[in-house]
Amino acid sequence: MQKSRRKVIGATGAAVLAANLAPTRAFAQAAPIKIGMSMPQTGGLGGGGQAALVALRMWVDDVNAKGGLLGRKVEFTAYDDQSNPANTPGIYTKLLDVDKVDLLIAPYATVPTAPIMPLVKQRGKLLMGNFSFQVNSKVKHDMWFNNAPWADAEGWSEGFVAAGKAAGAKTIALLAADQEFAQNLANGARSLLEKQGLKKVYDQNYPPATTDFSSVVRAIRSAKPDMVFVASYPNDSVAIVKAAHEIGLGSQVKLFGGAMVGLQFTPIMMNLGSLLNGIVNYNTYVPGMKLPGIEVFFKRYEVRAKEAKVDPLGFYLPPFNYAIGQMLEQAITATKSIEDRAIADYLRKNEMQTVVGPVRFDANGERANQRVITIQFRGVKDKDLDQFRTPGKQVIIHPAGDAIGKVITPYDKARKA
Repeated sequence: MQKSRRKVIGATGAAVLAANLAPTRAFAQAAPIKIGMSMPQTGGLGGGGQAALVALRMWVDDVNAKGGLLGRKVEFTAYDDQSNPANTPGIYTKLLDVDKVDLLIAPYATVPTAPIMPLVKQRGKLLMGNFSFQVNSKVKHDMWFNNAPWADAEGWSEGFVAAGKAAGAKTIALLAADQEFAQNLANGARSLLEKQGLKKVYDQNYPPATTDFSSVVRAIRSAKPDMVFVASYPNDSVAIVKAAHEIGLGSQVKLFGGAMVGLQFTPIMMNLGSLLNGIVNYNTYVPGMKLPGIEVFFKRYEVRAKEAKVDPLGFYLPPFNYAIGQMLEQAITATKSIEDRAIADYLRKNEMQTVVGPVRFDANGERANQRVITIQFRGVKDKDLDQFRTPGKQVIIHPAGDAIGKVITPYDKARKA
């Protein structure tokens, strides 16, 4: 198992050091607060994981520059789980038994997180979730708190389905990876379809190792759906978009997209370029959204991302990972404790103020005030990074409070918009 361990020290630069001499002396006298996690830094989720780590280390630097937490330095340890869920239980056992960390953050994504849920619950540890989806629905751990802006599966698909129905769609094709995350999303979409009276004309799962989607796209085309909803992971999303572009989905298709993870990552957006045009997909943040302090965060992030040679924009995961640190900081400061139960009780009862807006949690540790947006790619050019920095290339069409435009249909027309 490849691993990397980073200890992040605070106080960068002479001025900051001079301003924090007292906290620095306190660091020498008190044991550090140890925070640990695994994060996919290689493999299919590695690009997003590396960007998320930049944001987490920014927070550690920031909090240590202010004197740490409770007068103690924060030390941060992150191991590479290689995007492999088989690795995460061993990593978290090591974090608890060997590294003796005080607090845990979950790895990015559902599939690597699900295997550690029973362990964390058994050990009675707080776990800050990291863009997972419904991993606590069966375990019911009362010290789980997910940083993601969603709560239920319908939140991912309601904008897509609403736009399709408004355009006159009556039938839909569903394609989903045969793993927990995608199946949870697909099940949410299926439930919503029944309520909306839409007819399924194709419903297929594919093995996670699939790389060639040409036969799948041909089957979807033959079914002649009005909408094509896809629940996929990053590598799959790229392959599906390319296959759909090469083979075609049919002129009757009004909407294509849905819950495709990866289309939010800058490297993937740059890779696909104009092939993104017309796709309607979920997202969490795009330029133009009003969030407190988000512009300042991204200016600072871009500097660090350039140094680390990771996603230069970091719209998807980084601000939500920085928010994990902010939530821990607020709870620890308020309770004057790093005891798991005390922090959990505070998080459950209070609204946290973060760079991604106010965060409240429901009984399952998911967002009580979810804010998932649905966007449509328009006018995207090939090999142009700067185009994604400004509003207009990812037009928010749902929810109404965030919307800046209406969906363009059918898909073939939207591809040329």
